[in-house]
Amino acid sequence: MFSESTWSRKSIGDVDVVYHDGLYHLFHLVLPNHDFIAHAISDNALNWRRVDNALFIGDPGSWDDLMLWTMHVSPDPHQPGRWRMFYTGVSRRDQGKKQRLGMAVSDDLFHWQKADTNWVDERGQSDPQIVKDVRARLKSSISNNIKAKQNPESCFPLKPDSQYYESSVDSERDWVSFRDPFYFREEDQGWLLMAARVNEGPLIRRGCVGLMEEVSPNQFRALPPLHAPMMYDDIEVPNLFRIDGDYYLIGSLREDAKIRYWHTKDLEQPWQNYYDNVLLAKGNYAGRICQDEEGILLWNFYVNDPLDRTTNNLLPPPKRLAKRRNGQLRLKTFEGIEKRVTGPLNSRCLHTLKGSRDEAYFCLINSSLELISQAGFQGFVFDEEVSCFRMQCRFSMNGAGKCGILCRVDPDTHDGYYVSLDLIKGIAQYRSWKTGPEKSGEHMMQFQSLQDGFWSSADPRDIEVKLIAFGSYHELSINGNVILSLANENFSSGLLGFYVESAALHIDQLEVQHLKSPTQTDEHLTTGWATEGQETQH
Repeated sequence: MFSESTWSRKSIGDVDVVYHDGLYHLFHLVLPNHDFIAHAISDNALNWRRVDNALFIGDPGSWDDLMLWTMHVSPDPHQPGRWRMFYTGVSRRDQGKKQRLGMAVSDDLFHWQKADTNWVDERGQSDPQIVKDVRARLKSSISNNIKAKQNPESCFPLKPDSQYYESSVDSERDWVSFRDPFYFREEDQGWLLMAARVNEGPLIRRGCVGLMEEVSPNQFRALPPLHAPMMYDDIEVPNLFRIDGDYYLIGSLREDAKIRYWHTKDLEQPWQNYYDNVLLAKGNYAGRICQDEEGILLWNFYVNDPLDRTTNNLLPPPKRLAKRRNGQLRLKTFEGIEKRVTGPLNSRCLHTLKGSRDEAYFCLINSSLELISQAGFQGFVFDEEVSCFRMQCRFSMNGAGKCGILCRVDPDTHDGYYVSLDLIKGIAQYRSWKTGPEKSGEHMMQFQSLQDGFWSSADPRDIEVKLIAFGSYHELSINGNVILSLANENFSSGLLGFYVESAALHIDQLEVQHLKSPTQTDEHLTTGWATEGQETQH
């Protein structure tokens, strides 16, 4: 987990990741200012080192002189060895109300130059001649990562075509969506996707995935939307990719702050939904894919408060994306975390959390556990306290009661994380439960519902469970699919175990492993600090 420093009042925003020559290149926004696109590198997708920033807002009078928004980096299909970054910009001329798309190029992913633009600085027509002379001398004859040369033959910055999309700030909405570019290429054809809005229909249902075709190198023409479900205000940060003949479209929705996806066999055909098209639970946003040597990875930023996506955001570890036999997508734990196993926790030494009770007891049968609470709540925890771990097992339950997992629970106060698992309905809920300051009255009880997720299973009473706690990162998988993915720092270590209420829980194939703790703080992208007492080479 990595973020900007809280004291800096900055936060990581939308991300894009490229894998090249053994390095992951992370490009990300810095909120709330949006003044530049930052760049960090990693050889393992977990430890990051900030390097020189990629792009900055343009000088006053340019099309991108107010803010930079979401970007996408991909190989230049017309010049091998070169990279293109399509990015979003807004101008002071429009008070930031009209979004446009620009491009920058690089030969090494580190040094970027903005592409030529067909944009004229219209400011100061009545300026004194001495001021006009100074401004003329300041015009750039070469491009860099701030300035772009003016070229009437350029198609940049790209803007929405009124034939298909909302394009005027004089509409009821008062601002124009045309952002979050994503370049997709198949054989000798290339398209640019973006978050746009159709120009008719209910006002807050016009969000679509806009489309432009690359008709010649770096020249684009508008096409009708790739996907216009007429349900959402915007479909943010679109991604398009293909797996085994099926096309998939990923987008993020502000309505519920989740990442969703759609699928089709043919790009000329309508996009379809599965019964569950949520790819990541609430709080995970602006998903982006990248391809490395092992396949496709999904990245995103995590926000603790979905109503405020500009502060305290974090970059969690990526997820490995794969296709199920039925065509649905699934997310698996990133193997880089699995490689951090250091040794087993003794899972045969347990005790009850709430003291001895006749109606609650457990049995060890070979390698299996039988946890029983005939009435009320009882926790069953391992003797050894643990910080970072991977716990996996198989759950099967008898009875109409409840069950779940206890994580980093304090042995005295019983404060910690309580992971509720409704095996019948297929609902997982990650909760923080702790004691506030003494004599704080009703505020002594501090309960937070951190994240909910859902699954379906052919046999709901028999499931595979995996829980990972890695620094502030928490991840729950059911039957091999990531269901919950979140960040929280309320508790750093404590007891691990299970709880049962008025039921019998059978646990087998149990394996608990210690994980090597993160070697960087959550704020490492800004501070460069390693975890206390540890060093990092990255």
